[in-house]
Amino acid sequence: MTSNQEQPAGGRFEHEGITLHSLHQMNQLPTAVKEGFYRRLLPKPLLAAYGIDPETLGDAQGTQLVTFTCPEGSRIVEVDVRPEAGFPDPLLYLELADTRLNQIEVMLLVINDPESPRFETDRDWRGERTKFGTLERNIPAEIQAMNAGLAPGQVRRGLGLTRNLGPLLEDFVQCLGHDYYLMEPLAYHNAIMFERLGFNYVQGLRKMQWIHVAFQPGGALQEALDGSTPFRQPDAWRTVRGRSWAIHDGILGEPWHGIRMYKKVGSRAGVDTFPGGPY
Repeated sequence: MTSNQEQPAGGRFEHEGITLHSLHQMNQLPTAVKEGFYRRLLPKPLLAAYGIDPETLGDAQGTQLVTFTCPEGSRIVEVDVRPEAGFPDPLLYLELADTRLNQIEVMLLVINDPESPRFETDRDWRGERTKFGTLERNIPAEIQAMNAGLAPGQVRRGLGLTRNLGPLLEDFVQCLGHDYYLMEPLAYHNAIMFERLGFNYVQGLRKMQWIHVAFQPGGALQEALDGSTPFRQPDAWRTVRGRSWAIHDGILGEPWHGIRMYKKVGSRAGVDTFPGGPY
């Protein structure tokens, strides 16, 4: 499929006269056709920066560095971009899915700087996956990551691409006939970041507002920053990242859950539950 064929007719994705409205529908198409549509999710500056040919999606030696996992019959697409063959972490990993109500939801978004140090926060001492620290935790690695300026769930520093990816996601969902998409933030700092990108809340706004109040001097969460663990230092409430590590450490008394957000195409919600809070 050429780049011209990838452009949606009339602002919508179409194939052989049929207008597409879901990932499930798109995944029924021939591989070259559906992958042609999914290419629109790839940030061109990222490909250029790492020498990935925008046509072949491979390196100069022809090794494929971009993988689309979108089997026929599924309602999910996974986009995986590697900086080089065999590299352990993706430059970009994006997973989209159809919801039961035929909405589009971003299930997972991971961006890594391959040149930055790696911290084994994704594996415990036995080498088992931690599922972003939700199943098990590798405390020594988390301390190292935190001290290096990373946030919970990160194994490497990011690339600052999330803001650039937003317009691509908006364009993609709009071409499927949707005017918004959903996202479930994996941690507190993700929720704040998405707020600042214009997201609103499907659920969890009151919880986020309560968290902010409880982190103020004299609040329950601020008083719980007692230095009892490396993640609960007294000044952690002052920054997005400090709060996120404390929440990751269980300061809420319950797992992080119940937060769901959405981004309306072409508009910003203006929600800010941590006004002026530095990262």
